[in-house]
Amino acid sequence: MNAFQRYLRRILYLENDIDRSAAALTIKKNIYFRGPNVIILACAIIIASVGLNVNSIPVIIGAMLISPVMGPIIGFGLGLGTNDTELMKNALKNFMVMVVISIVVASLYFLISPLKLSNPTELLARTRPTIYDVLIALFGGVAGMMEHSRKERGTVLSGVAIATALMPPLCTLGYGISRLSLTYILGASYLFLINSFFIALATFFMAKFLGFESVPADEYHQRRSRRIVAAALLVMLVPSIISAIGTIRDNNFATNAERFVQSNKTIGSSYIFDHHVTLSGRNQTLDLYLAGEALDYTTKQILLKSAQSYGLHSDQIIFHEEAAVQNINKNEVIRDLNEHYLKKLQELNQTITDLQIELAKYKNAEKEKEKGKSAADSLK
Repeated sequence: MNAFQRYLRRILYLENDIDRSAAALTIKKNIYFRGPNVIILACAIIIASVGLNVNSIPVIIGAMLISPVMGPIIGFGLGLGTNDTELMKNALKNFMVMVVISIVVASLYFLISPLKLSNPTELLARTRPTIYDVLIALFGGVAGMMEHSRKERGTVLSGVAIATALMPPLCTLGYGISRLSLTYILGASYLFLINSFFIALATFFMAKFLGFESVPADEYHQRRSRRIVAAALLVMLVPSIISAIGTIRDNNFATNAERFVQSNKTIGSSYIFDHHVTLSGRNQTLDLYLAGEALDYTTKQILLKSAQSYGLHSDQIIFHEEAAVQNINKNEVIRDLNEHYLKKLQELNQTITDLQIELAKYKNAEKEKEKGKSAADSLK
């Protein structure tokens, strides 16, 4: 056991790899909104807005990587962890300026953009934060602070920027303002606040853990800081936990509905040729589209009983028997089904093609990166 403890101490020993003074200096420099940061923020806003507008994941990821909003957040966390009131004030002031400018520019973009969003999945993904977003922001903040404190830095900050997305929620908030949509405004605001707060909180904890030098402060101010952090933590956590419960419930319903449909594709002389799951808060429904003969009362009851074994209630099942009731010719039904599934197959093929293109771009970028690294190593 002693040997194992010594091994753990050896691999977790940080003193040789940590440079606190250099880390603090870098963090303090990055909180200010001036010079290159102004242009970088403007570029990040436009790129993120365009990415959300065209529903492009690679473009959105690019905006995450070039956003400077992370600087004041980490600066505020460091100030909180070292009792540096002046640093906290400067970081908060610059943070607010960046946020306001980002929201205004994003709102203006979506107001004048000629593109209409028919399927805004990337926007909707940023309107329902959960406890999982809390964990991502918290551990992302830990990794980011650790990377700032290392003597030799790697690519961790890029990964943290992607994982703890800051620009997309701000742009989604701008979209909500441009459309006067309370759902987008509240959801995106809450996600952005979660990411910002828990990155700062993780920075606070890491500043304490790594032993950053603190500014002398009296006991009253320290107690007040702890109370503010505790209150903010409670406000942020409770809604995210409730939202996570709803997400888990929706996921279970969708999974059970899919299993139920696959087990009951054929019902006597009828069959389910399509289905649709609707998840709207507590109003979860499964629409079944049937063809063939219309279902009689007894058959429907058998089907509903089967649904109950999958955790679905009878009032959540909606039957659509237009194809059966209208006594459509079998050849017409088959033709319609073929067209329906052919369309779905084409959509899947297009998705695969797009992913292959993005993968090829990523591989080429990695190759270029490796070549650049090799060239740099050879020069050394």
